[in-house]
Amino acid sequence: MAELVYRPVIGLALTMFKAWDLKIDCQGSENIPRSGGAVLVSNHISYLDFIFNGFAALPQKRLVRFMAKRELFDHRWTGPLMRSLHHIEVDRGEGLASYHTAVDYLKAGEAVGIFPEAGVSTSYTVRALMPGAVALARETGAPLVPVALWGPQRILTASRPVDLHRGRPVSILVGTPRYVDPAADLREATAGLGACLQGMVDVLQRRPAHQPAPGEHAPWHPAHLGGSAPDAAHARTLESVPVSALAPSWLPGVHETSVG
Repeated sequence: MAELVYRPVIGLALTMFKAWDLKIDCQGSENIPRSGGAVLVSNHISYLDFIFNGFAALPQKRLVRFMAKRELFDHRWTGPLMRSLHHIEVDRGEGLASYHTAVDYLKAGEAVGIFPEAGVSTSYTVRALMPGAVALARETGAPLVPVALWGPQRILTASRPVDLHRGRPVSILVGTPRYVDPAADLREATAGLGACLQGMVDVLQRRPAHQPAPGEHAPWHPAHLGGSAPDAAHARTLESVPVSALAPSWLPGVHETSVG
C-alpha cells in the first residue's frame, strides 16, 4: 500500500507527545511480529488508544490498520484521513464486509488493530469482548497480540472533560502472541483473551506512577482500586453495548456449541 499520509501522521503524533511531555513507558514491543499478519487486540479506555497502539508497533516498523466505526469514515474531516491510512470501516449493524476486509489484510501480511469491547470502558475494567478478533485469528492463523494501555484516560476519554496537563504518565504493555487453534471454541477463546487483557491492565493500574495522590478525587482511576470511576455495574448502565455486537449473527462460528 502507498503510505503518503501514515508516516507524516506518525511524525505529528510524536510531536504531540513531546509537546505534552508525556511520560510514555512501552514494554514488550518485540512481541509484535516484524512481518506477516497479526491481530493487535487492546483494551479501550480513551479516544487516543489507537495512537498508542500504533506507537507500540513502531519499534517493529509496523503500521497498524485499525478497525473503526463507520461514523468516523462518514465525517467530513476524519473520513478522508481514515481512508488514506487504509483503516477498516466497520458497520456495527452489519459487519460481514469489514470482517472479510480484515481477513484480506491479514492474509496480505498486514497488522490489524481491534478494540473488541464495543466502545470505551468508563469503569476502566475490560468489558465483555466481541468475538471478531479471535475469529479473525482462528480463520487466518495470524497471532493475537494483546496490548494493555493505562494513562490515556486521564487525557481524553468518554464522559469526562479533556485534560491537557503536561507530564501525564502513559503505560503500554504488549503481551506474548496467542495462536488460536482452528478447532477452538470461539466463545471460550474470547473469554480467555478478555481475562488475559484484564490481567495485563491490572499490572499497569497498580504501578506507582499511576496512583492518585492521598485524598485526591480520581474519576480516572477504577473504583475497585479506590478511584472515583463508576464501578463495572454502574458503568454498564451508562454504556450502550448492543447484544448483537457480542454475538453478531453474521460472524462465522459465533453460535457454535462449546467443544470443551
